[in-house]
Amino acid sequence: MADREIQGQIGRKMAARRDAVLIAVISIAAAIICVRLDLSEALLGWTRLHERLQLDELPAWLLVVACCLAWFAARRYIEARDQLDMRRATDARLAEALAENQRLAQQYVDMQEYERKALARDLHDELGQYLNVIKLDAVSIRDAASSGIEEAGSFTGNAARAVIENVDRVYGVVSSLIRQLRPVGFDELGIAAALENCVNDWRARLPEAAIELSIDSGFDDPNEIRALALFRLVQEALTNVARHSGATRVEIRIARVRRSEAGESIEVSIVDNGRGTDMEAPHTGLGLVGMRERVAAFGGSLKLASACGAGFQVMASMPVHTRLDTGRPA
Repeated sequence: MADREIQGQIGRKMAARRDAVLIAVISIAAAIICVRLDLSEALLGWTRLHERLQLDELPAWLLVVACCLAWFAARRYIEARDQLDMRRATDARLAEALAENQRLAQQYVDMQEYERKALARDLHDELGQYLNVIKLDAVSIRDAASSGIEEAGSFTGNAARAVIENVDRVYGVVSSLIRQLRPVGFDELGIAAALENCVNDWRARLPEAAIELSIDSGFDDPNEIRALALFRLVQEALTNVARHSGATRVEIRIARVRRSEAGESIEVSIVDNGRGTDMEAPHTGLGLVGMRERVAAFGGSLKLASACGAGFQVMASMPVHTRLDTGRPA
């Protein structure tokens, strides 16, 4: 593509030079013909014969027309040059956006692979280990029952208790994996209950931080995809608090607001008193990018505000009704 652009620029320069040479040749030829044939004197004599028609003013009129055409051509040339400059700038911005999208896509693939590895590791280290122990206990119970020894009852009782304990551990691991893949209580109780459960889990993980969740009393569950986006937004914000903030207080506010010019929207505010960050510095993580894309998918907006030592604020707004095919409010 770059080679075609360079060849196009070379072709345009050659065409401009060819046109300039052609104009110069025509002008020189016209000057020679006029001098040889004394066209000015002939024209002057012809116009004197028709003085009543004011043809002697024809040269001045033609000069004015020529000047106007030159001015018109100059204006069109300037406009064309400006449009070309705008197109080059647009192409440069598109190239930067394409490179950024490729970088984000690569980061997304890397993150997906990391999550798959983490899930495979959990399945292997946790489930695989406990299932193997359960199998060994079950084999021991079978062997003890078939041996007919007097201590078989006591041995099988201990083995059965071990099986029960390991099954409980397996259930805990499976429940933890399910919570990562699907919000607890989301399908049965709605988004409010799922958010309450999510916040309670983070309270247990961050005992030093006071997490306050406030959901407006008039808040109704949105549709499933919008509710999941809202849940993931809060989940990602709390993950960032745990990883980077070091906050001792986090306030989460969710409300459904009616705006006369844009209809109803879901307003989310997440504020912490952590160490904050420099918003001018580059951020390579996918967390904030994912939050912004989730909100933008519904025609919403995400605003971030922070400063070093001044905490972090996340303010999101999502229209309740959206044309998903265009990403704009309905």
